[in-house]
Amino acid sequence: MFVKVCGLSTPESVQAAVESGADAVGFVLTKSPREVSPEQARALLAGVPEGIAAVGVFRHENAADAVATARAAGLEWVQLHGSRTPADVRTVHDAGLRLIRAVTLGATPEEFADWGEDLLLVDAAVPGSGEAWDYALMLDKGLAGRKWLLAGGLSPENVASAAQTAAAWGVDVSSGVESSRGVKDLAKVRAFVKNAKG
Repeated sequence: MFVKVCGLSTPESVQAAVESGADAVGFVLTKSPREVSPEQARALLAGVPEGIAAVGVFRHENAADAVATARAAGLEWVQLHGSRTPADVRTVHDAGLRLIRAVTLGATPEEFADWGEDLLLVDAAVPGSGEAWDYALMLDKGLAGRKWLLAGGLSPENVASAAQTAAAWGVDVSSGVESSRGVKDLAKVRAFVKNAKG
């Protein structure tokens, strides 16, 4: 199970994710309670060993601007939310970076198609709500055999069952491992990764 812990903003939270075995860490480089600057992300990156994907997360920024900001932060992965096109995938790949393309449960069949992104992330119908949803709805999205991450409403308590129910290749968490909005609970981070991997 591929595990990504997102919205990290302190060296301690990065360390907790890395030491517990996360495969990817995410730094939010767009307006959010979890937002960090490219400079902060670059400093946090010092705590991420080789082999763990360090991802810059963007919402409404165009692909070229996201690439420029990710490069300024020293990141090799870009995660794009919002309405996107196959051209955005090409922009990221042409820059030599890797891409997580995020869609919501309510996306069109065309948006669920393989546009050549490295990973697809599927979030709840209302992204960022932190609420669990019917993860079995993923079974008819045609993602069997694809590398995709389940997100939205995941916690240390439900991640194992949710991933199994959705037949997910990987999982992504942010608010589900926080003590308050934007503040990571290090024990929850460790428990989430352990339970997802278990």
